[in-house]
Amino acid sequence: MNLVQRITGIFTNPRAVFSDLAAKPVWVGALLVLLVLTIAFNLVVSPYAQKDQATMMRDSVKLKERMGEEKFAAAIEKMENPSAARTIVSNAVVSPVFQVVGLLLGSLIMMVLARFGASEGRFVQVFAALIHASFIDKIAGNAVRLILILTRKSVFQVSTGLAILAPNLEITNPLYIILANIDFFQLWLFGVLAIGLAAIFKIGVKKAAFISYGFWILKTLVNIALGIFGTQMMK
Repeated sequence: MNLVQRITGIFTNPRAVFSDLAAKPVWVGALLVLLVLTIAFNLVVSPYAQKDQATMMRDSVKLKERMGEEKFAAAIEKMENPSAARTIVSNAVVSPVFQVVGLLLGSLIMMVLARFGASEGRFVQVFAALIHASFIDKIAGNAVRLILILTRKSVFQVSTGLAILAPNLEITNPLYIILANIDFFQLWLFGVLAIGLAAIFKIGVKKAAFISYGFWILKTLVNIALGIFGTQMMK
């Protein structure tokens, strides 16, 4: 099964893709494509994100008091008019590095969780499966997000999670942050990944779902905590 077949198969026939990966865990090409998709998305939405962040920062009285008026004004100027080098480094270097670290850490955590009930499976198999499952979010999820961002010309209030059910909530509201992190494409991703983990660890899909969604819960709780902390710092 070649790379194109594996990427399309994640959406159409994930069981066959993961059976193939369990036997031969190839991942280099898929990771490169995943990173290219991430970089392209980041570069397109970056102007909107920077504008929104500058607006939020400008409204933060406490942040202005902590930084001082001159430093505060300089920080907003840099955010509103970032250099090309800064934009490229942030979106084409820093973000991909964090993504790779997240994939490695996620694979390790799921390996640890699996060891409580399975003796089969190798780290490289889980890593390859997680990379391929991530195409659900990076292709389908980001396609929907991109349409919403380009339509609204803002990243604020753009959600593919339960936050769409509460459009009147401020993005700094802890409830909004919680709802936004319960993302439909992430739920889809980790549901499909359970099929892959079942093939890798030689266990039932239900047991594999506990591992897959167990990691998703941990990741979501961390994201919620960071989101709430970040917004509180801006107030």
